[in-house]
Amino acid sequence: MHPLLTIVVPAYDAAAYLDRALSPLRGVAGIEVVVVDDGSRDDTGAIADRYAAEEPEIFRVIHQRNAGHGGAINAGIAAARGTYLKVLDADDWIDRLALTRVLTTLTRLERTGGVDALVTNYVHERVGRSRRTTRYSNVMPAGHVFGWEEVGEFGRRQYLMMHALTYRTALLREAELTLPEHTFYVDNLYVVRPLAHTRRLYYLDVDLYRYFIGRADQSVNDAVMVRRVDQQLRVTRLVLAALPHPDDVPQGLYGYLLHHVEVLCGITSALLVRAGGSEHLEQRRELWREIKHESPWIYSHLRHGMIGTSANLPGPVGRRATLLTYRVARRVVGFS
Repeated sequence: MHPLLTIVVPAYDAAAYLDRALSPLRGVAGIEVVVVDDGSRDDTGAIADRYAAEEPEIFRVIHQRNAGHGGAINAGIAAARGTYLKVLDADDWIDRLALTRVLTTLTRLERTGGVDALVTNYVHERVGRSRRTTRYSNVMPAGHVFGWEEVGEFGRRQYLMMHALTYRTALLREAELTLPEHTFYVDNLYVVRPLAHTRRLYYLDVDLYRYFIGRADQSVNDAVMVRRVDQQLRVTRLVLAALPHPDDVPQGLYGYLLHHVEVLCGITSALLVRAGGSEHLEQRRELWREIKHESPWIYSHLRHGMIGTSANLPGPVGRRATLLTYRVARRVVGFS
């Protein structure tokens, strides 16, 4: 019998916190957990193997050469047997009680054809700071399956991260989602490309996902993001290329995708300013030239939005404004 939900756990050198991610998933009926040991150099693989040996009906392990976050997620999607799929980063965790409600809801929804995506809340677990929960009760109806015509306008601090989404596995495959290997920040592509295919949605107002923020080597640490700005730029271009034509998707869906891309482009522009080199400023100019050439209407929308405008002001004063915008955008997305 196929599981209802596959939870994919991409894991690289995660021995220090992998138990925290896997332990709440022990003994949960209706799930499979696919841990992708992405060429780890520590005991990550051994820890995952122990879970698989103790509960083989739930835990499976894939050991592979290092392919990066995107490559590990690709392997998990390819191996998934569940009707639905959720990605759980190895340094985060899932609330067990909320997971029980998710499984009950998905079981009920499957009796009437299921959904393309289930949306749930996520909690920012910030070291040395208070928790912050991102929820969607003001923009999505609860209690019934809905389409994008029922979705309201997202606020500046609202953003669909990977942590909020549980996709139908078949939809991920139909969308031909293949994330780039050896590249960070692929979460944005994981959101945008499959989301463009969604029509039947359900919002469950539970705090399912716990998003840990605070490790010095974390990919969303400010200094780390500056060092990897080339990867952020690559993902931004891939996300822009994945945008559908507005005539091919519901208006509400396209509106959300523009909102998502506006924040992403603002962060990328600001990171290029933070990187500080003349070559980085030229890369920023080139990015916006490309957008203008490929999609003039999207360019106009992005540049005239609050984030797009303030992220592209000229001169030293403009660059200071850009850095202020970057700090605001980091709070919107939840990096800080």
